[in-house]
Amino acid sequence: MRLTFDQALAIAKATLEEGRGRDFAPLCAVVLDAGAHPVVILRDDGASISRPEIATAKAAGCLGMGLGGRELAKRAAHVPYFFAALTTVFPKGLLPVPGGVLIRDETGEVLGAIGVSGDTSDNDEICAVAAIEAAGLKADTGA
Repeated sequence: MRLTFDQALAIAKATLEEGRGRDFAPLCAVVLDAGAHPVVILRDDGASISRPEIATAKAAGCLGMGLGGRELAKRAAHVPYFFAALTTVFPKGLLPVPGGVLIRDETGEVLGAIGVSGDTSDNDEICAVAAIEAAGLKADTGA
């Protein structure tokens, strides 16, 4: 199974809607396919500059390491020099924090990832998870 444009768009839209519904700061959602190619980038009115790049790095790092943002954060805390070096290796960046979430199908296959930026990392993740689940897919935060 592949992540379709329609699925990616629905996930990105639902992410921003979740943030608005919770009165979070303006968000940016970037959905990448399994090859880390951008499928959809949506930005709320008022989302600050560099949010697309931050969201991309959250999602791309998850794909590159095959882990959700929470697990990446745990590992980065234990081997910070390794993770600092990875930022030079990963062409789209790597941010080992919540808000980067793998998108899996019902069998566990990775279809892609979403990165969300704009509010706290925990709140970014809340929106991503709600949107992925609303699309009938599995959110892997690395928790």
